[in-house]
Parts: sequence; C-alpha cells; structure tokens
Amino acid sequence: MTPRVELVELDPATLRALATADAVSAARTAPVPLSPWLVGAECRGLWRMRAAQVAADPAASTWVTRVVWDPDRRLAVGRAGFHGPPDDAGMVEVGYATDPSFQRQGYARAALRALLDRAAVEPAVTTVRASVSPGNVVSRDLVLAHGFVEVGQQEDEEDGHEIVYERPVGASPVARA
Repeated sequence: MTPRVELVELDPATLRALATADAVSAARTAPVPLSPWLVGAECRGLWRMRAAQVAADPAASTWVTRVVWDPDRRLAVGRAGFHGPPDDAGMVEVGYATDPSFQRQGYARAALRALLDRAAVEPAVTTVRASVSPGNVVSRDLVLAHGFVEVGQQEDEEDGHEIVYERPVGASPVARA
C-alpha cells in the first residue's frame, strides 16, 4: 500500500538556510521538522540551486522542491518538486528523492503521484518530464508504471547521462497499485 504524503513548500528563508548548512535556522523556519538527511551534505547542492532560483524568480517557489511529509507518521521522508514553473511549451520536469532511511516504503511512488496530480490541475501544464540515470532501474520502472515513455537522452551537468521520459498531462491514468 502506498503511504499518504503531503508536499510541503519551503519558504525562501528555509531554502537559504538549507543551502548554507544552517540547520538551526532551517529548523526554526521550516513548516515541518526536517530529517538529518534533508539538512545534510547530500541535499545541500539542490537547496543551493533552488534558493538561487527562488531569489531570482520568487514565483518559482510554488513549483520547486518541497519536503515529502508523511502526515500519519509525522516524518519528513524525502524531497520532491518540479525543476521550475512550466516552460513556454507547458512542460514541467519532476524531481524526487527519498531519504535512504525510508526507501522501499512507497514514498517515491506517493511523491510522484502527488506531483502528477498537481500538474494535472495546472492549466499551463501540458507535459510532465522525468530524467533518469540509466542505472536507476527503480526510478525508471516507477515512471514507466505511471505512463511515461522514453523520448530521448541528455547529458546533465550534475547528474551525467540521463534517459528522458515524458507523459502528457491527463493522457493516461496514473497507476494506483
């Protein structure tokens, strides 16, 4: 069974604190308690990127990475969001990661479903993209199970070679296993 999750938005102050490894300030400003993984080195580069993005475009804050929150267990179990607002063609790209302490419990599936649900209610969004490392079989299988199809490949500055998958909004039902 897939757990219930909420995607909790972080304000610019929390993003800045996470980006600068200021765990005390991040804990003070975050709307939910953050896990050590979210405030740790593994996530810091992403927080730096998102803090700069929101500083340059405050409207992006409603789109970018959020905390994946399990309201039943009252735990932050990962991060998920879009890379930014829809582009001129109506495309948004998803990104998600589960805290290693909570992997294999359905949280990535729940987070992806929440992102797809959000994209489906946004009139400006027509396509959802996911870029997956060729060796990440779990993520590949997850996006394929949710109606994504391979559309190409790309080289990402940070993540290296990736397979690109896309899914039209509303074109196929989301798998609900």
